[in-house]
Amino acid sequence: MRNYFLSLFIVLTSFGLQTTNAQSSIEQPVLSKDIQQFLSLISADTKFEKNRALSYIELHWKPSFEIMALELMYFGHSTDVGVQIALLLQKKTGKNFGFNFNQWYEYLWNKEEALAPQYDYFKARLHQSIDAPFAGYFLGRQYQRLIRFDEIRWGGVVQDGIPPLRNPKMISAKNATYLEDDHVVFGIEVNGDARAYPKRILAWHEMFVDTVGEIPVAGVYCTLCGTVILYKTEVDGVLHEMGTSGFLYRSNKLMYDKATQSLWSTLEGKPVVGPLVGKGIQMEYLSVVTTTWGEWKKRHPTTQVLSTETGFRRDYGEGVAYQSYFATDELMFNVPTVSKKLKNKQSILAIRLEHAPDKPLAISVDFLKKTPVYTSSIEGEQFTVFTDTTGANRVYSSNNIKFKAFDGNNLIEDSSGRSWQLFEDRLESETGEVLNRLPTFNAFWFGWQAAYPNTKLIQ
Repeated sequence: MRNYFLSLFIVLTSFGLQTTNAQSSIEQPVLSKDIQQFLSLISADTKFEKNRALSYIELHWKPSFEIMALELMYFGHSTDVGVQIALLLQKKTGKNFGFNFNQWYEYLWNKEEALAPQYDYFKARLHQSIDAPFAGYFLGRQYQRLIRFDEIRWGGVVQDGIPPLRNPKMISAKNATYLEDDHVVFGIEVNGDARAYPKRILAWHEMFVDTVGEIPVAGVYCTLCGTVILYKTEVDGVLHEMGTSGFLYRSNKLMYDKATQSLWSTLEGKPVVGPLVGKGIQMEYLSVVTTTWGEWKKRHPTTQVLSTETGFRRDYGEGVAYQSYFATDELMFNVPTVSKKLKNKQSILAIRLEHAPDKPLAISVDFLKKTPVYTSSIEGEQFTVFTDTTGANRVYSSNNIKFKAFDGNNLIEDSSGRSWQLFEDRLESETGEVLNRLPTFNAFWFGWQAAYPNTKLIQ
């Protein structure tokens, strides 16, 4: 995440946790002795008080102390207290990982979660010194969640520190002179309204919020895990205004809604921490195609495209954002386990159907390039993936129709010799039969597999 080291430096000042006026905004409950001692390592004024807290923690050590010790060490590793916490953690666990935080997190995340009863208060106090709104993500929400609390990790920026584009300026294709035909864009079409969002711009913002085809939507780009997902933000008459929380879960960004500060899963479009959990709220997602500007423009000559006049000063050159991250297979933020079936950042087509959410499917994009017409099924729903000449994937319900040929553009032939026309939202036969498109997106293998360890893989 950008500005990570700058943010970390601010946090580390005076043991990384400068007491801000915002801290007084947290109403302090009656705290257990355990939590009091961990908080003393943050706020105590004297070395004597901090040493007394360390002695208590060592004497009363229990598994629920591990995550609090690790998080204090993470933010305070350049301080005396941080070093002492690291030595204590090694002594109590028998793991000699030093300041290799990824190893510590992997060790912790591969065990059963163990949290102190007031861990939410500790986590709120710890992170609100970075940005005051962070406290609201955690305080009082330890039991309002669908994900592990100890796996929610700060991504290095404040709330909306990677600024979403809200109602961004769009321009016509002919005016998009800054784009070359081989530049990568994320294409969407909603109710006939075609839009292109160049990767070179969206990677700096990771989210756009707009109305497309008269539908309020949010397009969410998790650069770390390679996903761009388009959501309808209105659910049961309630419009959810989404933003970037600044936190990650298994290297996948967590969104938040402005009304309740609940944290939302980017992959599933539903709240996973906070008061909205368990209320049956889930945003519907639509298809996004990753393709080239030349191909998208050819298919959609009247498309609108994102302007470089975003209101922010960034280097929007092709391939500039996250250049070093995309150049290697190394992860910036680790996950509990990785599967070596594919390289970490190899692109897959992610398919998770609404009627079978527990049957996720990943198909290697390299496999699909070699198999431009590929048919499969999930829990009785048959679908076909068509991969065009640029490698872009589109998935349509098959309804037991077998397709045998695709010209790589928009003409398809089925086994009975009928011709079909490929559109963004449907396939349409020469006899008028229609097959609807299924919402899918591309992702990096490691991010998808971390979220869905039981995923089936086709390669």
